[in-house]
Amino acid sequence: MSNRMNRRELLRNTAWAGMGVWAAGSSGTVASGQSPHEKLNIAVVGCGGQGGENLNAVADQKQNIVALCDIDDARTAAALARFPKAKRFRDFRKMFDQIARQIDAVVVSTPDHMHAPVSLTAMRLGKHVYCEKPLTWCIAEARLMAETAKKHKVATQMGTQGMADDGSRAGVEVVRSGVLGAVRELHVWTDRAEKWWPQGVDRPKDTPQVPKGLDWDLWLGVAPERPYHPDYVPFKWRGWKDFGTGPLGDMGIHNAAMTFIGLRLGPPSSAEIVATSGLKDETFPAWATLRYEFPARGGQPPLVLHWYDGGKKPSADLIGGRKVAENGAIVVGEKGTLYSIEWTGGDWHLLPEDKFRDFKPPAPTEPRSPGHHAEWIRACKGGPAAYCNFIDFAAPMTELMLVGVLALRTGKKIEWDAAAMRAPNCPEADQFIRRKYRKGWA
Repeated sequence: MSNRMNRRELLRNTAWAGMGVWAAGSSGTVASGQSPHEKLNIAVVGCGGQGGENLNAVADQKQNIVALCDIDDARTAAALARFPKAKRFRDFRKMFDQIARQIDAVVVSTPDHMHAPVSLTAMRLGKHVYCEKPLTWCIAEARLMAETAKKHKVATQMGTQGMADDGSRAGVEVVRSGVLGAVRELHVWTDRAEKWWPQGVDRPKDTPQVPKGLDWDLWLGVAPERPYHPDYVPFKWRGWKDFGTGPLGDMGIHNAAMTFIGLRLGPPSSAEIVATSGLKDETFPAWATLRYEFPARGGQPPLVLHWYDGGKKPSADLIGGRKVAENGAIVVGEKGTLYSIEWTGGDWHLLPEDKFRDFKPPAPTEPRSPGHHAEWIRACKGGPAAYCNFIDFAAPMTELMLVGVLALRTGKKIEWDAAAMRAPNCPEADQFIRRKYRKGWA
């Protein structure tokens, strides 16, 4: 059990303070921690779907699962069967009130709109946090997550599992090696959208009964109140603007991760819609294409990022007429092209093949991972900061994607002033940069 628990009763009372305030974060920290041989006491918030995958992954690292928190009894059943000694909760606030002293670290696998409320509460209590992607629902939350992680010196990791792949980190090294020459163009795409969950639709008009064992009010959490509908839960919430961040938040975080790190992109200067299936009040479009602009940085020229979702893809001409995968990224340089296939970033190819047939990868400069979840657990115990920690990677990467989401929410070009955290040309974006929480949650 952790010995970092003094004053936590007091901290719990102030854990929600400052949700609407942000102070700039900076570089990552390494968590102070317990012995590498000591088991962590882990609480899991969100136990079904990807939450179940994360639960099993940390449990397989031989850690203690001390609490299971989920608003849906049916989604929690398998977890309870495997970990019958874990304490069961529906409300994460009650969990921290009752057993904060027994928890060292928290895994958060809720829908996007509840990532920040759970994670911020945990970090302010001194807990290490693993949070699924995208890190947050809005940009102010992402920056506050990074600042809070730094302030409380906790170990963090976002669920960008593909970046633990050796191939992904080798891809970062190749992009940074200069072999592609000056890079002015990046294409990123995903098949996610309507065929995966409802998008481009209006709010359902029927109001079916809430299933037994599901606490709908707790599921809504900080989001505006609305009637239950199966088009929202358990998985279909991603396309709904009140709960999710659409394909950009879901898969942009994955598909662009390796190139984001390799190109040292930082915040964009603008994002705008190129085309969509049509804008709706409640949901993101069934498909969309966007254009981001990035300023020159670190010796690299300005860059344009083209985003595609819902089955839209870049031209096969960019990769010599090859078949374009369902997900991926293409880095276009003056001397060559890197084609990253699917979502991990680890399966990449340099084109044209004849030119790079004898290419030798640069010497490794990026640390290799013992495994995505193992890397976080090692950081919790005082080891190096996890690669996808909140400060250095997760918050900036999430902000990049959420600037594009602002364009989709407002229908307008977003000229992004990162220093001021605002879109000066689009004041209506303010409500989505800093979110107002539902009464009783702020």
